[in-house]
Amino acid sequence: MTKISTGAITTHVQRLDAVRPPEEMGEAPVVVFVHGLLTDSLASYYFTLGPAFAAAGIDVIMYDLRGHGRSDRPASGYRVENFVDDLVGLLDALGEKRPVHVVGNSFGGTVAAGLSAWHPERVATVTLIESEPPVPVWTEHISVGLASAKRQLVRDEAIDWIRDNHGAHTARLSRGASRILESTTLAEEVAAGRTIDADLSALTRPMLAIFGDESGLSDQKSYLEANVPAEIRVVVLPEQGHSVLVERTEETRDLVLDWVLRHTLAEAVR
Repeated sequence: MTKISTGAITTHVQRLDAVRPPEEMGEAPVVVFVHGLLTDSLASYYFTLGPAFAAAGIDVIMYDLRGHGRSDRPASGYRVENFVDDLVGLLDALGEKRPVHVVGNSFGGTVAAGLSAWHPERVATVTLIESEPPVPVWTEHISVGLASAKRQLVRDEAIDWIRDNHGAHTARLSRGASRILESTTLAEEVAAGRTIDADLSALTRPMLAIFGDESGLSDQKSYLEANVPAEIRVVVLPEQGHSVLVERTEETRDLVLDWVLRHTLAEAVR
């Protein structure tokens, strides 16, 4: 594991090199995995999708978002564009010239969509897992959620409830989330950042979106299919809430791996 300068901060990154890719693929593709806010880190991919992608002949980049894991935690600088700039800085610092297949879970998908919209030349495909693009209505959703989390997670009784209902590990993660919210301006800044137009015309790279049918985010299916101007595939997993990556790991792995390999092979034969 490595910490490298990505501009204003130092970012913790983990790379997994591809096992030799199939000959028909030519140069190995690269996937960047972007995790969610507060209770997440690159570990969520290290123990789910990352190794399988490397074994399939794909170079893998996983990293901790600013404020999370082993990356720096500045007091401010938590607008969406800051997270996107960090990702661009990471790719530059790694000398990565290949367009990347960027995969984002929850808020990580918002960052992935921002990279696709504002730096399309850096993106081969984009995958959203239980995510929303950074459109104006998203700022309303995230603002309400973060404000509530900041109020509730400082209360011992809230942490006790989480421990009783979701276990000690989730309670520890929730305490960590509270520390992030108390020591930074994340809750106030994320929703105040740059957005893309609601018509989604900026999303010009092929997109895969995966949702659980019980999370509420699956309502985006028709919206994405009607408005994303690029190739779009939306998959809704039945009887599933927000924790798609953890609870439906194998299905998610197969969907994203097929998506990445199919587009890599399509590029290779052009």
